This record gives sequence, structure tokens and C-alpha cells, in this order.
Amino acid sequence: MTAENAAVNFSELVNKNRQTLARLKESSRLVLHRRDGEDLVLTTAARAEQDRTVVSAATRMLAAMARREPGSAELLLDILPDAFPWVRFLPEPDVHAFAVELVDTMRAADSIGNSASVAQMLIAWQHTAEVHSDPELLAALTADHDADYGSVPDPRDVV
Repeated sequence: MTAENAAVNFSELVNKNRQTLARLKESSRLVLHRRDGEDLVLTTAARAEQDRTVVSAATRMLAAMARREPGSAELLLDILPDAFPWVRFLPEPDVHAFAVELVDTMRAADSIGNSASVAQMLIAWQHTAEVHSDPELLAALTADHDADYGSVPDPRDVV
């Protein structure tokens, strides 16, 4: 089995399904390119369950480690820049907030078997780091604007 994902056009799955599905023996995932939509990833149920088991175990270990002792929390803060280099742009209180939110969101997502909230949270924090990395953008977004821009229209009224 190779580490890389195999890739084919979706039409190949439709037209040559046995040969195409046989490629899952060589690769853990098969990327199906579609002309009219987002690419799909095909894998076996057993492999998907293995992935979920690994992610769940890693999540539980990270959460347990972060909650054990004060020293463990410091270790998490020390390794965050290795895992997420962009945290170097966050102010120190935000790095702490990110670490807590990461562990809490991973635990909650694991409990329902859906990691979308973790991905969304990581993207939001990365964008926050991007703002902090650009002094001009940070100044523009954090400047005190004395002006009142008036009432905000109800978005349901906008057509």
C-alpha cells in the first residue's frame, strides 16, 4: 500500500468500476475528480473507521495531557509553534486561549464524530494570526472608530 492517494476521473469509476475499485488495494484513498463539482474521496469503511479511531485516540490523549498538571499545559504551549507555526504571531494571551479552545473543540468534535468544527476553529485562529502578522492591517482593524455608521439593515429585508 502506498502513502499517496490514487486519483482518477469520476467517469472512470462509473465506466470501469471493478478496475477502479481495485486501486483501493494499492492506496488507502481514491480521489475522484469531477468536472462539475468538488472532488470526492473514496475509501473502505474499515479504513475510515481506523482513521476515526486514531484521531479519537489522539484527541483523548491530548485532552488528558492538557488537563493533568500545570506543567502539561505549558508543554502544550511549547509544542504549539511546532504544530502550528503561525501561532508565533498571536499575542501570548491568545496563544493560551487558542490552546484551550483547541483541546475543548477537539473533545467536543470527537464526542459527536464530526471534525468540521475543529477545522473551522483552526482556520479562524490562523486568520487571527495573519491579522497580527501585518501591523497595518492590525492597526486598521483595531483602531477606535468614533463615527456611528447608522443602523444596520435587517439582512432578511435585503433581496
